[in-house]
Amino acid sequence: MSVHDDLNLYLRARVPMIVLVTVEEQRALEVLNEVRVGRDASAKSDLVMWDVARGLVSRDGRPMPTAPTPDAALDKIADLTRDNPNRKDLYVLKDFHEFWHKSPAVKRKLRNLAHSLVSTYASLVVTTYSPDVPAELGDDVVVLDMPLPDLWELREDLDELIKQTRVECDLTHHGRWRLAQAALGLTATQARRAFSKAIVRDKVLDELDIPAVLEEKKAVIRASQALEYYSAEETLDDVGGLELLKEWLTLRESAFGEDAAKFGLPAPKGMALIGIPGTGKSLTAKMISGLWRLPLLRLDVGALFGSLVGESEERLRLALKITETVSPCVLWIDELEKSMASGGLDGGTSQRVFGTILTWMQEKTSPVFVVATANDVGALPPETLRRGRFDEVFFLDLPTDTERREILNVHLRKRLRDPAVFDVMRLARLSDGYVGAEIEQAIVDALYRAFADGPRDITTDDVAAAIERLVPLSRSQRERIEDLRSWLRDGRAQSASFAEAAQAAEHQVRLELA
Repeated sequence: MSVHDDLNLYLRARVPMIVLVTVEEQRALEVLNEVRVGRDASAKSDLVMWDVARGLVSRDGRPMPTAPTPDAALDKIADLTRDNPNRKDLYVLKDFHEFWHKSPAVKRKLRNLAHSLVSTYASLVVTTYSPDVPAELGDDVVVLDMPLPDLWELREDLDELIKQTRVECDLTHHGRWRLAQAALGLTATQARRAFSKAIVRDKVLDELDIPAVLEEKKAVIRASQALEYYSAEETLDDVGGLELLKEWLTLRESAFGEDAAKFGLPAPKGMALIGIPGTGKSLTAKMISGLWRLPLLRLDVGALFGSLVGESEERLRLALKITETVSPCVLWIDELEKSMASGGLDGGTSQRVFGTILTWMQEKTSPVFVVATANDVGALPPETLRRGRFDEVFFLDLPTDTERREILNVHLRKRLRDPAVFDVMRLARLSDGYVGAEIEQAIVDALYRAFADGPRDITTDDVAAAIERLVPLSRSQRERIEDLRSWLRDGRAQSASFAEAAQAAEHQVRLELA
């Protein structure tokens, strides 16, 4: 159901007070006015708004009594509804969360007014950015979350803006949809600002404006403090090894399409990537986005936590709302265990945030594919990785000899070197026990030394010397790696490289004491 339908339903049910949670005040007022007009064309109704700066103001221009304070506003609304019980007026209280948390008198008057409105056709609507309603009002209000504008609304806004500005538009019908889709996740005001900026940049709307709007969206999403938007371009060829994981992803490449839904396929929920740091968990998240051609949002769990009461929960709520609006998309939750890092010393905030993430993952209906990575699974509660939240739990181990050769080839090509002129087999043997990130760093270190020497091109010996200088994690963190591998041995995760656990164990890189 849309927010229009929800509001209509609650107003027809004569719910006396609705809390509409949104940062888009102007859009909320337009929606409320549409609902008010559509309720009963023959009935007398008005949209009456109050804020601390302007007092009571009628949308239809009716004279309103003076009400400079929240107490006075509630008293005057009580008088108006008592004198006209059959009017289907909507009384909108702006920013009222600023007063109900500070004044017992305001809370009491709100409850009294809500009780009296039950016998009238009028309703109160409080617009606020926070769903934090005082407990005393919990029985008298309905809290309604107003979603960000969907693709249809953004397309209508874009068409209206083109009509108003009379800008030259070289976009096809499909191009207009793509431009509107690029703005998904923005508020209506932010989207209009992005479209307007594209218009004034070169006085024309064309395909070049789509990446420009995406850049605007990246900046806005980054400002949410917990989300970052990635334009992932990685492919299967950019990830060395992990053949079983790649096969699993390829099978689900078209699972978000309309044909898959008609076939009866549910959209994939997500996967958990457990393993040794540097084995490609983050790269895999980017690769999924590139392979499936879906937007990639990264949720920084550590950035969720704020110093103010309720700030962390509010940041998470906004982040999840943006994610669902942008869907279908890939949500990358990096180092999930960070959400439990406080050890219970933050008044329960981390537990609430973590619980909200898990509940959302279990109950979400939007096509959001979650990729959760974890380096320290021992810090996670046992129920975190159970089926229902994730379709599969993959373990990324130290790369085998074959995988190390692939990783070397990937990173040599990435640095514009031809792998054929290097002794890749020798380098793979030398890097036994090294993770992909360490192999990449060895190639980078060799490039730095060669550049300082001439510059000259790198050789196999340069890379080999760089490998030998590094101390791999398999030596410095041997015990930690053994603990992680127990997840694979116990059958709690699937190897990302081999179909059978016995096969994975047979090819497992042996750990040696330094």
